[in-house]
Amino acid sequence: MPRPAREANGLTRRRPRSSWLRRIAVSAVGLLLLGWIGSVVAVLVFAEHDGVRRPGQADAIVVLGAAQYAGRPSPVLRARIDHALNLWRARVAPVLVLTGGVGTRDTTSEAAVSASYAMRHGVPESAMVLESEGRTTSESIRSVALILKARDQTSVVLVSDPFHMFRVWILARRHGLDVVTSPTRSSPIWASVPASAGYIFSESLKAPVAFIVER
Repeated sequence: MPRPAREANGLTRRRPRSSWLRRIAVSAVGLLLLGWIGSVVAVLVFAEHDGVRRPGQADAIVVLGAAQYAGRPSPVLRARIDHALNLWRARVAPVLVLTGGVGTRDTTSEAAVSASYAMRHGVPESAMVLESEGRTTSESIRSVALILKARDQTSVVLVSDPFHMFRVWILARRHGLDVVTSPTRSSPIWASVPASAGYIFSESLKAPVAFIVER
């Protein structure tokens, strides 16, 4: 029986190189898309979930910083502090850890502004710890972990805006803290649909980066 011409010529049938490259590219894009969808779901789950269950649940309540205006907390920061004050009054933890450094063109730190606000609402200075060096969420969480470990404390309730919770949970766990999250549902960000959508998208990208890169 005569061989097919392609065999007779010593040729074998191969897929073009470009076809394999396309398959690899499509697979990579598909995996990235699935990972991003998973991150979006996690952001939304953490935004809805409040892990606070009982008094004495943690060593400290950690309030993530936000903008302040000439010594006054912004609406976002005030909502976070108010939420933390409610937890403190419920005796969820005996200590408030207030975070946030000095922003551009500011003269005082977010942590100091938060502390001043908390004192006006009945929290004694002895019940507060200030972390005033961090300029980013990652820096603040790293500093908080060092401060609390020096006090032989590791269990915390993290307070921030709902869509921030998944990423701060990742960061705090990365730095060895035992974490419960408690989102601030009175935040203006939570109430605004456009802002919420923007935060979902932003945090769904930042959270995987925090998981893979942050140390």
